[in-house]
Amino acid sequence: MALFDNKGKTSNNITVYQRSIDEKNSTIVRRFDEIGRLYYGQYKDNTIDVTKDINQRCEDVTRLYNEIEELNVKILFERGLKLCPACRAENSLENAFCPKCGAKFAEGSANAPASVIAAAAPAPDAPAQ
Repeated sequence: MALFDNKGKTSNNITVYQRSIDEKNSTIVRRFDEIGRLYYGQYKDNTIDVTKDINQRCEDVTRLYNEIEELNVKILFERGLKLCPACRAENSLENAFCPKCGAKFAEGSANAPASVIAAAAPAPDAPAQ
C-alpha cells in the first residue's frame, strides 16, 4: 500500500511543478507583450525612454526561465532521472557517469533535487539550451 501512496505523492509533486511551470510561461508571454508595447510606445514617441522598463521585464523573463529550468529538473528527479552537466542527457539517478558522454556526476547527485539542480547547471563556458 505504501508503494501506491508514494507514487501518488510523486505524481502530485509533478502536477504541482507542472502547474507552476504553466503559470510562469503565462507570465513570460505577458512580459513579452509588455516589452512589445513599451518598445512600440517609444517608437511612436521617441522623446520617451523606456529602456529601464524594458530591461526590468527582460530580467524578469530571464529569472522565470531559470525557475522553469529548476522545476523541470525537479520533475526529472521525481521520475528518477537527472541531467548530465556536460551533454544535458537524461540519466538514471543511480548512474555515476553519463552513458552518452562519459561525464562524471557529482557525489550525492542522486540524493536531493538541490544537488541534482547544481549538478545539472551548465558549465560556465557551455551555452544554455
